[in-house]
Amino acid sequence: MIEIKNISLAFGARKIFDCASAVINKHDKIGLVGSNGAGKSTLLKILAGIESADSGEIAKPRYATVGYLPQEALVSGSRPLYEEAESAFEDVITARQELEAVNEVLATSETNSQEYVDALEVMGELQHRLEDLQESKLRSRVETVLQGLGFKMSDMARPCSEFSGGWQMRIALAKILLRSPSLIMLDEPTNHLDIESVAWLESYLQNYSGAVIIVSHDKTFLDTLTLRTFHVSKGRLDVYAGNFEFYLNESAKRLEVLQKAAANQQRAIAKIERFIERFRSKNTKAAQVQSRIKALDKIERIEVEDDYDGEINFTFPEAKRCGQVVLDIRNVSKSFETNKVLDNISFKIERGERVALVGVNGAGKSTLAKIISGELSADSGETALGTNVEMSFFAQHQSDRLNKNNDVLTEASADISFERKTKVRGLLGSFLFSGDDVFKSVGVLSGGEKNRLALAKMLLKDFNFLLLDEPTNHLDINSKKVLQNALASFGGTYLIVSHDRDFLDPIVDRVIELSQNGVRFFEGNLSDYVERIKAEGKIVCASKPQAKVSDYKLRKKQQAMERQELSRKKKAVAMVEEKILVAEEELAKIEAEMASPDFFKKGTQCASTTENYNSLKAELQQLYSQWEQLSSELEQ
Repeated sequence: MIEIKNISLAFGARKIFDCASAVINKHDKIGLVGSNGAGKSTLLKILAGIESADSGEIAKPRYATVGYLPQEALVSGSRPLYEEAESAFEDVITARQELEAVNEVLATSETNSQEYVDALEVMGELQHRLEDLQESKLRSRVETVLQGLGFKMSDMARPCSEFSGGWQMRIALAKILLRSPSLIMLDEPTNHLDIESVAWLESYLQNYSGAVIIVSHDKTFLDTLTLRTFHVSKGRLDVYAGNFEFYLNESAKRLEVLQKAAANQQRAIAKIERFIERFRSKNTKAAQVQSRIKALDKIERIEVEDDYDGEINFTFPEAKRCGQVVLDIRNVSKSFETNKVLDNISFKIERGERVALVGVNGAGKSTLAKIISGELSADSGETALGTNVEMSFFAQHQSDRLNKNNDVLTEASADISFERKTKVRGLLGSFLFSGDDVFKSVGVLSGGEKNRLALAKMLLKDFNFLLLDEPTNHLDINSKKVLQNALASFGGTYLIVSHDRDFLDPIVDRVIELSQNGVRFFEGNLSDYVERIKAEGKIVCASKPQAKVSDYKLRKKQQAMERQELSRKKKAVAMVEEKILVAEEELAKIEAEMASPDFFKKGTQCASTTENYNSLKAELQQLYSQWEQLSSELEQ
């Protein structure tokens, strides 16, 4: 169990966390959610020890280890892929190095010397250690994880420096999975994975024996994997006993209850204030007035902190009618040096079709999108837009094309018609750039803000055919939903490169799969496509991860400690944990009762419930302290 204890953190006047607390249990699968900038990544960095809170602490057992995959790009160096991944097993690498040194001693020592005898004894110990660490299964484990994340056997000897940023993230992810830490923390892990790799990772993490915390804007991924949800908002860290869908429903209920309680309290306060104002100057009512003033001072005001940070709200402009064939791709091929990315690709898209373009990473989806847009030339074949087709293209890294020296307003207004310029301010407001935000430099915007600005620029153009390459990267769940709704009501045609199931399912009716074998066509949405390729055996689920074999000396020490631990102490910890769960549930019930519209009318019962609530909170704090003390004793 890892405990987040009353952590507080502020950046200037802005509070990120204000006495935030939560418990991470040994086998938890947790979704960490909240709006962009709420503090999700900051919390992961605090748990990883990369950043520190202003106050509070992270209490965890000494043997607990943490693996953290950040959202930012990572570079793995120039070692071959397999060696880089294998380096996750530091205890095995160390034992191998020690064994090599011992073999050198044996090779240079006299067989009847004490040095030779000592070296033989050390070699025996090292061989036993490597056997205990399951060194013989190491290659299989490394290759299984790398292949699950989309690498080919032919990639194993390639230098890591040859892989792009997205693949670098996969290398880092593979090393974390192979280390098997007590707690895995992944910040947007699906951004750089294709459909097959997401399915494999989902399966792997479901079977993982340790705790997992996921930050993701992929609702389907969260709903499938997680069993608890931490919500970060305006300094708070709220805990929900369910997946993301449960959190959405429960948070709406909590907000409604809190709003009703606050309204009831405000009516009660207003009534008291009217009495005070009415009789303040009457001597005969002086005692009653003073009594009510004191009562008013003692009331703890219920604050309803609205988590609404604004929402993108827009619709696409009306699409002009075009010819029946919108896009005609004929025998397109493209190579980069010796790497043939596209080979004789042909297909058509007709007016009104809503198409998803999918395929494993490296299949050539973004390359094909750039050829369609005219940003890249094919080696052979041709692409043709139909009659009266006006295309707007959103590239995978469209935000990188923004001029960082411009402010938001200037950048949005660049390269558009005079008629459209009159709509810039209104559209930027819809994309959460209001007031002075439009004068912010593009260079200081976050990744999400840059993506929203790039989308706004695209919308300011006239089009009836949309070509979108990974448009949801860096968009939060609310923003994705609004973009999804806008696409659903769009009267034109679109082709979307994406692997986001939750985003694509309601808005596509045809899937084109791009692979080394060419193209295949599937009717239906992305879930229909996934079921088809599962049936074909193209999606492989991960087997249950092997338990991590700890460092030899450390593990022997832990085994000695475990033999000395008393069964009574273990049972005591389990009993306290059970009491904590019961107390937390009871506290939640009382909070719901106190939020009832009739609560303040119950007189004596109201006072009794409040007293019970305060008593239960104090008891819960004592249980937390008791758990910490017992856990500390077990570690000694």
